[in-house]
Amino acid sequence: MAINREAAWVAVGKQDDFMPRVGRVILINGVEVAVFRTTEGVYAIENRSPHPKGGPLSEGIVSGHYLYDPLHDWKIDLRDGCVQAPDTGQARTFAVRVEEDSVYIAVM
Repeated sequence: MAINREAAWVAVGKQDDFMPRVGRVILINGVEVAVFRTTEGVYAIENRSPHPKGGPLSEGIVSGHYLYDPLHDWKIDLRDGCVQAPDTGQARTFAVRVEEDSVYIAVM
């Protein structure tokens, strides 16, 4: 039998609280989440590089919907966390919604 788990939405601030293309770390249920605001939207990704040596993603450089890992220069798609070729891997992402300028992140 399948268990139906609905996400809980956690308010993390106003959209203007997040500087464009600059990561901000939010702690949700003991997990560091890096939140980025771009011209294309607001994205949330776990603040841990999928590179075997790890590292923070919140300090990365953002271009469009891509994040460049600050330690390993991996190109990561903020929409789904997938590392772009020739590298491989995936970072955990979180659904984000913006309602009346408030930013919410989905957690299970």
